[in-house]
Amino acid sequence: MNQSALSIDKLLAQHGISPTQQRRQIAQILFARPQHLSADQVLEQVNQSGSVASKATVYNTLGLFARKGLIREVIVDPSRVFYDSNTSSHHHFFNVDTGLLEDIEVQQLALQNLPILPEGTELESVDIIVRVRSKK
Repeated sequence: MNQSALSIDKLLAQHGISPTQQRRQIAQILFARPQHLSADQVLEQVNQSGSVASKATVYNTLGLFARKGLIREVIVDPSRVFYDSNTSSHHHFFNVDTGLLEDIEVQQLALQNLPILPEGTELESVDIIVRVRSKK
């Protein structure tokens, strides 16, 4: 097993995820660089790498990774979900024409006067998606 596979196994283990071959492959794709990928893009890259994974396996693995905090699930609308390898606090630009999702550093956006939280709750996070379109 090479160094990359060992570090992926360690990353998965740190998040309580058993390292199967398909989980390793999906994690290697997601963490190759900071990026936002749809489940279909992950599936395409897994299958281009010479392996075969079902759509269900990819969706289930991405859901598991998101639940365990390994990646962020970014829902730009009910039919478009991206999986973000950057789990640090940040927001996003979403270009509705191109489908491109880009990071906005948290310090670039000032949030003030958040509403009073409902009784018995605490703030988990604030996710802001700024929708843009290409100039015509």
